[in-house]
Amino acid sequence: MRHAATILVGLILFAFTTAMAQEDESKAGRLSPKELTIPPSPVFDMMGVTSSQINRTSDIKDFKVDWSFKSWRLNPNLAIQSQPIWELLYNRKELSKYQKASGFMRRLASFDVSIGSVQDENNDRRIGFAGKLNLFKQRDPLLARDLYAGISEKFKKEKEEIEAQLKELRVKLDTTSDILAKPSLRAQIRATEEQLFSINSRRNEEINGRAKIFVGEHWNASSLDVAFGKVYTYQTDSAGSLKSLRLNRNTGWSGWLNGNLGIGKKFLLTGLFRASWYEEELDFLVRNNITGEEISQKAVADNTLWTMGMNLRYGSSIYTFFFEFLYEKKGLKTPLEALGETFKAPGDFQVVGSTVKWDVVHPNTLSFGGDWRLSRSVILNYGMRCVFDGAWKFRTFTPIATISCMMR
Repeated sequence: MRHAATILVGLILFAFTTAMAQEDESKAGRLSPKELTIPPSPVFDMMGVTSSQINRTSDIKDFKVDWSFKSWRLNPNLAIQSQPIWELLYNRKELSKYQKASGFMRRLASFDVSIGSVQDENNDRRIGFAGKLNLFKQRDPLLARDLYAGISEKFKKEKEEIEAQLKELRVKLDTTSDILAKPSLRAQIRATEEQLFSINSRRNEEINGRAKIFVGEHWNASSLDVAFGKVYTYQTDSAGSLKSLRLNRNTGWSGWLNGNLGIGKKFLLTGLFRASWYEEELDFLVRNNITGEEISQKAVADNTLWTMGMNLRYGSSIYTFFFEFLYEKKGLKTPLEALGETFKAPGDFQVVGSTVKWDVVHPNTLSFGGDWRLSRSVILNYGMRCVFDGAWKFRTFTPIATISCMMR
């Protein structure tokens, strides 16, 4: 419960900080760049509740909300994501400030944090957070200087001309003695003020229009991200109250590398390597060698889960289709091996080996699906996930959909 309260407080502070950073957008002339992709938040990626478990890299440069659906029940499966350093240092500044920044600062500006919560198929409540940093980006729409050439100068000149015109109209209004001319002058002043107030929005529209062309050409640009995070999974009662913490692969730390490699104009190859560290709960029986009585026992061992896979996408900046293979493997290969790391039976007792159990992780997953960018700010991700055991025997089939929305 203490962990959940800590994350809830962090969620509130995170949302408040981001909201404060986005105030007075029109006054500040806020820049709204066009990101190359809008994949789900890293915390959803870590939880495995996205349609694709090997997601594309991203640099959102904005505030984003994700919803995940494994069923049509209205569960609050929600994640929020933002880039606090970008928000504080570059978001409402002239584009040249970001372009002139050092490579280190531009990498730092790509750091994003996400916090989310989902209810899984066992009705457990999962709460987590994640942080991600871009290490390499082949194409950055904001560094394509020629793409935005002349925009700042054009609107700066227009602003000066409108302000001069507005000043002249106000002088005329104050000095004229013709009362019949005043309504016309006031109307001209209002129209001129509206034109002045629209400069920032028109400036951003032109930037986004040019960036859209860039994104259409380079949607599958190569890049590399590094990320980390932690998830807590709680058993819940019928009222949704959080009870005991699950000790299995669904609760623990994770760190991963996620990379894209563009192939031609239509294909994108994405790879994932992730390590997860968690406590594994073991259930087993011990037998009294004297009386023959068997007693139920529990033990907890430190374990590691290695995850790796490849995803191939075909499409464009508007839509893609994908096929992926994911492989997972525990560091401790068998329940008996894990038990040997943490439990030793007393002298008159022995472990009943056949009763040692843990949560089974089926190693092979095949998924297929796609995404559809409905607008500049909204993307729909959908997919079908097929899980197989070590002998490639079919185990589960799960349809998943997620919606990501940039909060512009």
